[in-house]
Amino acid sequence: MADSSETMALAVAILCCFLCGNAFLTSSASPDSFLQCLSAMLPSELVYQQSSSGFTSVLESSVQNPKFLTNTTVRPLCIVTASSVPHVQAAVRCGRWHGVRLRVRSGGHDYEGLSYRSVRPEVFAVLDLARLRGVRVVPGEASAWADAGATLGELYYAVGTANPGFLFPGGVCATVGVSGFVSGGGIGLTMRKYGVGGDNVLDARIVNADGDVLDRAAMGEDLFWAIRGGGGESFGVVVAWRLKLSRVPPTVTVANNLRTMEQGVADLLAKWETTILAPSLPADLTIRVALQERHALFQTLYLGRCSDLIRTVGGVFPELGMTAADCNEMSWLRAMAFIYFGNTGTPAEGLLNRTNSLGTYFKSKSDYVRRAVGRAGWESLFQQQLSRNGNMLMILEPHGGAVGGGNTNATSPYPHRRGVLFNIQYGSMWWGEANGTAAAAALGWLDGLYAFMGQYATSNPREAFANYRDLDLGQNVVGRDGVSSYSSGRVWAERYFMGNYRRLAAVKAMVDPSDYFRNEQSIPPLPKTLRH
Repeated sequence: MADSSETMALAVAILCCFLCGNAFLTSSASPDSFLQCLSAMLPSELVYQQSSSGFTSVLESSVQNPKFLTNTTVRPLCIVTASSVPHVQAAVRCGRWHGVRLRVRSGGHDYEGLSYRSVRPEVFAVLDLARLRGVRVVPGEASAWADAGATLGELYYAVGTANPGFLFPGGVCATVGVSGFVSGGGIGLTMRKYGVGGDNVLDARIVNADGDVLDRAAMGEDLFWAIRGGGGESFGVVVAWRLKLSRVPPTVTVANNLRTMEQGVADLLAKWETTILAPSLPADLTIRVALQERHALFQTLYLGRCSDLIRTVGGVFPELGMTAADCNEMSWLRAMAFIYFGNTGTPAEGLLNRTNSLGTYFKSKSDYVRRAVGRAGWESLFQQQLSRNGNMLMILEPHGGAVGGGNTNATSPYPHRRGVLFNIQYGSMWWGEANGTAAAAALGWLDGLYAFMGQYATSNPREAFANYRDLDLGQNVVGRDGVSSYSSGRVWAERYFMGNYRRLAAVKAMVDPSDYFRNEQSIPPLPKTLRH
């Protein structure tokens, strides 16, 4: 059982790892002028054109899905590898002056690759922030500044070594960029205690469409709200985040319990989903579940010692059968490494590894569940879907606690709050080539699984998570005025942001009315006819 548990945990980790106004923007792109501008304003070694010997290796350096590295992928005109904030400012200004848009890449985990590729033919450049990756921690202080190019693993390591006794409530995948995590809302194993990532931001520095650097006071509360879960790429280039750190006990406990269909996994899931929002469940306890083939892996993180965990779980979820033998006591930093790597043998320094693996193709989708699926539903899911294909995976992230309490929409546009039982991430993996027979089969299985779960998921709208970007939900349409239309954005954005979409569009109209910062699923500006 231990080997199967570690194998499944590794599969989970693989999946997880993925001047204002039109006059300032030229009516058509001028690539040569843009490149000349970059040459005049930036050191030559920071700019990789398609003809550069290092272009391909830099482009691929943080790509997580080989699906977007084919001969038909629309690639950037160049890649700007900024290593300071003035480099970011120069790239934005050159882009605005010469009509070349920037796509900004932090950790490269955009599930549709929109941080480094375009779906439609377009002249664009990639602004890669991987060199802008410092984390500044002061021992004893309940905050840290993290540059946008830092990964969660780098953040965890800096906090855990320089400021033990504190944590940041991030996600499981260590190679996810801090900026992408926070700007999409950011869910993780400690959010029931501390809220989502966007709820834990104290300040930020953003380069706006004019190329100016603004902090929280200068940008104003509307923009500060928008970038903490509304998709930072829509409003400018966030270059640094001041993150709130929270106290954590010196010892936390991690446990993995693998159960099979034959062991009554449907009954366990039915009990789990009715337990996760119960008032008796302490916020210090999170049990997420990964489903694959005929198995369910219950992954537990408890902010305390094993003895307290066993007593707590025994009181609210005795059916799981957790014992002291399942416990792994360690520091929070070591726990983050254990959960990510799926074993206790990898040291915390492994969280610093940014090396990507391009061997697995995948496609993901997401859902939210607000009413219990029930034993019969879980049984049908395994019988009709999961047991028939071992390359499909579902990850269930419990909500409740701090995520749904109080007026949390005031801190972040992340809208999936009160009443949400859990989020679902669906993943389908394949090997071979991006668009062959294996790909078609994997995508077909995924579509079937997603359709099956429609009867249990939310509806009107069927909610989705912005950090699990899915172009199947829709794409922006650019009007004759060169601006993404608000109505086309509603198709997909109201599923990510629900009632917060209109406010996000109003912020966009205020800070970037010419729609310079855009991609296929960026926030469009609110039309003047709809503004009050």
